[in-house]
Amino acid sequence: MDRRQFVMTGLTAAAGTVLGACVREGTEGMQTAPRVAASNRMPVLFVGHGSPMNAVLDNRWSRALRALGARLPRPRAVLAISAHWWIDGTHLTADVAPRTIHDFYGFPPELYAIRYPAPGSSDLVARVRALLGERHAVPSHDWGLDHGTWTVLRWLWPTAEVPVVQLSMDRRLSPQSAVEIGRRLAPLRDEGVIVLGSGNVTHNLRHAVSNLGRDDAPTPVWASRFDEEVARMCAQRDALALARLWPDGADARLAHPTPDHYLPLLYAAGAAGSDGGDASFPVEGFDAGSLSMRAVLWS
Repeated sequence: MDRRQFVMTGLTAAAGTVLGACVREGTEGMQTAPRVAASNRMPVLFVGHGSPMNAVLDNRWSRALRALGARLPRPRAVLAISAHWWIDGTHLTADVAPRTIHDFYGFPPELYAIRYPAPGSSDLVARVRALLGERHAVPSHDWGLDHGTWTVLRWLWPTAEVPVVQLSMDRRLSPQSAVEIGRRLAPLRDEGVIVLGSGNVTHNLRHAVSNLGRDDAPTPVWASRFDEEVARMCAQRDALALARLWPDGADARLAHPTPDHYLPLLYAAGAAGSDGGDASFPVEGFDAGSLSMRAVLWS
């Protein structure tokens, strides 16, 4: 983890307990929808992971993810792209048993006690390398499943039996390049693999922290406007429009002072492609006023 990631994670952690505890309870984050039909083609999923505390709290976000997991077909494996592995280069977790990374500090002990013991998959690592080019996708034993991945998977597949490989995001690449990598990963959908992006549609941490403890924190116009624009583009399956939205969109720099939590959406949108079924939004709403928890499911 570089210094910028450490500082950002530390800021999240300093607010984490309160952020998780102040989430409004209820079912308003959960959208009623039919089960996704099992078929040879897997859906593509982007999830807003929010505070690490969502992994231990019974709140609207954890309940919404449990409900979403019940709708999803069981994949052969998951390829996860997390906001918290944003480094120089494209790497793949290559351990047979990837470790659970607690890449935060200052949280309650029960959060550090959680392990998500999903197996890795050497076959998936090899397949992704074949799709992206072996020189451009390097196996790594220096990372595991960070909280952007395991706090989500803990609710989607609680038994941790589905193999998981995590793919890093190369911070030297443009948003358009993230979409292109996603497009190269699209064949995985027909091979029983769910491509999962984990970030947040809006992620201005400074603003969110300023609203901690306020159950009635209003959503600023820039956050709701950016969230609505992203939803429209996702529904249209327009991945390149999503890529153009950051950093030059009217609200882009407020919604994402840095792009790490936005980029997983671009990988996922690229993998979803421009053809296929409708996009749906199984989770919607804002935490701490401005943190969009929207999930996008492309069938």
